[in-house]
Amino acid sequence: MIFEPAHPRRAALKSLASGFGYLAFAGLAQDAAARAANDSDSELAPKPTHFAPTAKRVIFLCMNGGPSHVDLFDYKPRLSKNSGNDVSKGGPKLLPSPFEFSQHGDSGLWFSEVCPNLARHADDICMIHSMQTDLPNHSQAFIQLHTGSFQFTRPSMGAWTVYGLGTENTDLPGFITLNPPADNGGARNYGTSFLPSIFQATKIGTNQIPGFYAKLMGIDQEPGPPLKNISNSRLSPSQQRQQLDLIRELNASKLKRDIHHPEIEGAIESFELAFRMQHSVPALLDLKPESPAMLKSYGIGSGLPTDRFGRQCLLARRMAEAGVRFIELTAPVGWDHHFLLKDNLTESCVATDQPVAALLADLKQRGMLKDTLVIWAGEFGRTPYAQSGTGRDHNNKGFTIWMAGGGVRGGTSYGSTDDFGHKAVENPVSIHDWHATILHLLGLDHKRLTFNYAGRDFRLTDVYGEVVNEIIA
Repeated sequence: MIFEPAHPRRAALKSLASGFGYLAFAGLAQDAAARAANDSDSELAPKPTHFAPTAKRVIFLCMNGGPSHVDLFDYKPRLSKNSGNDVSKGGPKLLPSPFEFSQHGDSGLWFSEVCPNLARHADDICMIHSMQTDLPNHSQAFIQLHTGSFQFTRPSMGAWTVYGLGTENTDLPGFITLNPPADNGGARNYGTSFLPSIFQATKIGTNQIPGFYAKLMGIDQEPGPPLKNISNSRLSPSQQRQQLDLIRELNASKLKRDIHHPEIEGAIESFELAFRMQHSVPALLDLKPESPAMLKSYGIGSGLPTDRFGRQCLLARRMAEAGVRFIELTAPVGWDHHFLLKDNLTESCVATDQPVAALLADLKQRGMLKDTLVIWAGEFGRTPYAQSGTGRDHNNKGFTIWMAGGGVRGGTSYGSTDDFGHKAVENPVSIHDWHATILHLLGLDHKRLTFNYAGRDFRLTDVYGEVVNEIIA
C-alpha cells in the first residue's frame, strides 16, 4: 500500500499524487523546500538536453473546437470568386469568408479583420498552413493533438516535455493546465499514461464558467482560477512536515522492499511537491500586484469579453516567469462553428485576440519570447464549403496553426492548402511532425526521448515524425 496523510483532506492529496485535482495542505517549511531543491534524484530535477535548445518552456494556447483557418489566417481569394459554386455535382456549395483580409508587418502575413491585435505581431509569428490530422472527429483529433495517438491512451505532450527536461522551480509543478475541457478525452489530454504520475499536469480552474453563473454558484474567480483545499485549519506547517516525514519514511521503506514501484515513487514526490506549493501558488495566482495598465493590456476587467481569457494569459506569463515548464490554456469560447459563422467566430476572436496579443507583447518586453515557445492551435480546421448555409464543417485535411518565439522563424508562412483551403498540397505537416519540431526546439530528439513500457520503447511521435527545419530560425 501507499501511505497517505490521515486527515479529512486526504482525498484531495491523493488526487494530486496521481496528477489530478487540486492541492491539499497549507503553509511551507522552508527547510523542506531547500531539501527538495537539492535533491538531485528527484524526477522533476532539471535534466540535460540532447542538444542546445532554443526554447526553455512552452505556452500552449488551445483553441478547442477547430478554428476556421480560411476565415482567420489562410487567405483564399478564389473562395470568394467561386462563391455559391458546387464543390462537386450535387454537393455542398463554397462559402466565401465574411471577413476582409490584409497583409501585415514586413513579412506581409495575411490576417483576417477579426484578429487586429494579433496582426501587429506578424513578424514574430510562424504560420503553418499545411497541418493535417488523421480524423475529423473532435474527441479523436483533440486527443491526437495532445498525445500523438487517438487510438490508445498515451502520455500528453506536456508530460513528455517535463519527463525530458524536468522543471526549473521545485516549488511548482512542471506542467499546469488552466481550465481544461472536461470533454474530448478530458484528463487524457494532460495525463501521463505509463509515465510516472509526477509528470502529469496540475489542473487549475474549471472550464467555461461565465462570471454571472460563477457568482450564482458561489465560485470566487478572484484573483485567478479557483484552487480548492488551499488551506489546512487542522495542522500547522511544522505538524504537516512531521506527518509527511513519517509518510515518506514508510513509503520509502516499502519502496526499498519492492525495489521498483512507480506509484510509490510518484506519491512521495507529489506529497512533497504539494506541501512546497502552498507557499508559491497563492502568490502566483494573485493578480493584484499587477499594474492597472498591465491588466488593461490583457483586457482584464469586470464585464469585459476578454476578462476570462485575459486572466489565463496573464497567469501563463507569471507561471512561465516562475519556472513552470509547460503551461496550457483553453480558450473560454469554443470554435466549433457549424452555424452562424460570422457572428460566432467574431465572438471567439473578440474574447481571445487582445489577450493573446498582450501575452506576446509582454513576453517580448521582458525578453522572454526568445526562449518561450508560444503555440496557438486547435484540433483541425473547417471546410471551405457551407454547412447549413451559415457555418462550416470539420476539416482535418488542411488547416493552420501558428507558433511564435522559442527559436521559431518569425514572419514565416510555411506550407499551403489548395486554392480553396480544403487540403494541404505543399509541405504537409502531420501532428507527428509538429510534435517532433516542438521537442527539437526544446533541445530534445524525438527519437531518443523514449520510455520503456511493456517491453517496448515508446515515444511521443510513435514511429513517425520529421522535424520541420524550415521554420526554425
